[in-house]
Amino acid sequence: MSSDRIEGDPHIENLLFIECGFGNDSHGQNATKAAVRACRNAIEFNSIPSVNRLVPGGYDCLKLDVLLAVPPKYRSTLDLEKVAEVFPYGSIRFQLQDGGMVAPSGIAIDSLGDQGDDMVVVCCSVSVGY
Repeated sequence: MSSDRIEGDPHIENLLFIECGFGNDSHGQNATKAAVRACRNAIEFNSIPSVNRLVPGGYDCLKLDVLLAVPPKYRSTLDLEKVAEVFPYGSIRFQLQDGGMVAPSGIAIDSLGDQGDDMVVVCCSVSVGY
């Protein structure tokens, strides 16, 4: 399957902002590790001090749409529960699509869990609103 986009009513009716990021796992070929890094890259430099004034219900009512582009070869290693732990508040809807990248890391290190020299790269887009 190339896409797991969710159909129906939008999760976010009032969009505040969108941030993008990418992350990789150079050793171990783990899409979860790459996705966690991608999501952190997208949101880690944001501060939205006015959320409690802008969003009815404040931080608890914030909604996040997280689109992850994951190499199909490594999609089976993706654990969305672990990725969700990146976000400190709000309800999250994940959407997946084929994408990202598999690139050579230049070395395979058995002690790091490598099954080869693939480096797994995941891209993400995080939409925030209510």
